[in-house]
Amino acid sequence: MLRIAVLGAAGRMGRAVLSCVFEADDLALAGAVIEPSDRLLGRDAAELVGMDAVGVPLTDERKQALHSAQAAIDFTLPSATEANLKACIESGTALVIGTTGLEDRQRKAMEKAASEIPIVYARNMSVGVNVFMDLVGRTARALGDGYDVEIIEAHHRYKVDAPSGTALAIAERIAEAKGRKLDELAVYGRHGRTGPRVPGTIGFAVVRGGNVVGEHTVRFIGAEEQVEFTHEAADRKTFARGALRAARWAAGRAPGL
Repeated sequence: MLRIAVLGAAGRMGRAVLSCVFEADDLALAGAVIEPSDRLLGRDAAELVGMDAVGVPLTDERKQALHSAQAAIDFTLPSATEANLKACIESGTALVIGTTGLEDRQRKAMEKAASEIPIVYARNMSVGVNVFMDLVGRTARALGDGYDVEIIEAHHRYKVDAPSGTALAIAERIAEAKGRKLDELAVYGRHGRTGPRVPGTIGFAVVRGGNVVGEHTVRFIGAEEQVEFTHEAADRKTFARGALRAARWAAGRAPGL
């Protein structure tokens, strides 16, 4: 039985991870961390997903939650990443990070921490999305520069970063296939008299509204044809299950990223 700690347990993704842990026969909840101001502090973690008590209290102490955990799942905010890394190093816990919007400081801290613990990081934990990105990269290499590339992504109204981490990861795969850096090719918005499209660029369009879990479309547009890939997430559990799959893989491994 693999013991899992959930960091950011009260968030949308934290609750999805809890549900999936409780559903799995080979996983057990070791700890669940929430904000100090949360009114549920001290209550049983199962209350977050409407289940009977499991004997694991919601805590704001990372050390307590990680004490017996073999792996931790982090879907929090970039501002919490460094503290989460430090706590996992101290407890020797493998860490799976699905937080998006990380900046250079957090990325460097993650790379440093990976010399002491195993870390899996992805801007999208869905298994389907990762297959999707592989296919898109292969397509970009096969089609070459004769096709314009546009990425359209949609998420719920509460998402705070744009474009999504997944859209950026997709674009990086495409840029890599072109032998370029994304910074050289990205066009993040169009307004007014933009002039004709610059060949080789990667355009982004962002939609925010309602409770959209996550939709990503990549269009390769040629003069005589179009090739389109779309991935739609119907439930946040797809990201949670992917993160737990990563946790099963990472637990007990040697340090690395």
